[in-house]
Amino acid sequence: MFRSVVIGSNDIERSKTFYDAAMGAAGFAPAERNDRGALIFRHNGSMLIITPPLNGEPATPANGGTIALDLASADAVKAWHDAGAANGGTSIEDPPGVRTYPGGRQLYSAYLRDPDGNKLCGAYPILK
Repeated sequence: MFRSVVIGSNDIERSKTFYDAAMGAAGFAPAERNDRGALIFRHNGSMLIITPPLNGEPATPANGGTIALDLASADAVKAWHDAGAANGGTSIEDPPGVRTYPGGRQLYSAYLRDPDGNKLCGAYPILK
């Protein structure tokens, strides 16, 4: 559904450390950089882009916003979470594990805040 999701960063090198570690642990290649220095992760036609705001104002996280990443396995979710937490992210909510969502859907998921405070979720659906 989405072509891209863009996240603002106040320190792109700090973000590169965090995202390369977390995304790498989940099986993604290190970020590409565009001509403005933004970090770009590509997967199945979608992009996750981390960039300093183009308007020159400070980056701020969305209040109430969460960016969910569809990962390849429960092991990839756990590895993503642990690598992110070890590289400048903050583990939030419950530890990685199975969660039941409205409608009975179950996901193995984990939540992190990146170094700029953006809320991220790594998720893998549990099939019944």
